[in-house]
Amino acid sequence: MKVSFIGLGNMGLPMAQNLLKAGYELVIFNRTPEKVEPLIKQGARYVQTPLEAAKESNLVITMLSDDAALREIVEGPNGVLNGLSENGIHVSASTISVDLARKLSALHAERHQHFVSATVMGRPDAAKAATLRIILAGPEHARQRVLPMLTVLGQEIFEIGDYGEEGNIVKIGVNFLIASMLEALSEAQLMVEKHGIKPSRYMDVVNALFQSPVYQNYGAIMTEQRFEPAGFNMKLGLKDVALAIEAAKSVQAPLPLGQLIHQHLSEGITHGYGELDWTALIRCLEHSS
Repeated sequence: MKVSFIGLGNMGLPMAQNLLKAGYELVIFNRTPEKVEPLIKQGARYVQTPLEAAKESNLVITMLSDDAALREIVEGPNGVLNGLSENGIHVSASTISVDLARKLSALHAERHQHFVSATVMGRPDAAKAATLRIILAGPEHARQRVLPMLTVLGQEIFEIGDYGEEGNIVKIGVNFLIASMLEALSEAQLMVEKHGIKPSRYMDVVNALFQSPVYQNYGAIMTEQRFEPAGFNMKLGLKDVALAIEAAKSVQAPLPLGQLIHQHLSEGITHGYGELDWTALIRCLEHSS
């Protein structure tokens, strides 16, 4: 089966490599061509535009950083929309706004194409190990067509509904919970450390109580200050918190904690932490204490 993959960053590259390992014929496009060399050596074929990528397979996965990057790839004369033929499928693995997901669903439907949201939960190490968790939403027949491919990329798939934007709001909600955990854990670690307790000893208690890989993994990065290279940088964290605030406002849902986290991440970026892992949120609080 032939699949096109667009967006070969920290997450996209290992996902694309897993498709190749599983025997998929892969067509690739990336805005920075130098990043495609490892995949070409493994048998992928590089094309010059998103339009070509879509024409080659009629099934495109995009893994891009934000709304602006995805719009650039999808819309326009050389975009995915013009490349897909009738019944073609665009699978978006990115965390994007609910509004954009809704817009893309409509744009693809106008051309008798299908938009499927398959947002992924996990960091680059999970992408490499094919242990991502995937939130899937979109027209049922399109979901069924892409399910076998998605099982190559992740260990668990959650089918949410028939509209792509439903998957995106769930992913935004999950990322907001992680951001909230990072805020709370940063505050707690700083508090106990100022009382003379080693953060690692504190995390022993936290991990025993919560028994959560999320607390365990993020807590270890935070206590060991392994902020580089970033698995998910602070700029992207700020983007996702902003998406949560926007989604909450659109339905008049309260999200007061979102404003606080947004403020702290913004301060961190001002201090030059934008490319650090978003667990460096603890450094933002150190500056404000």
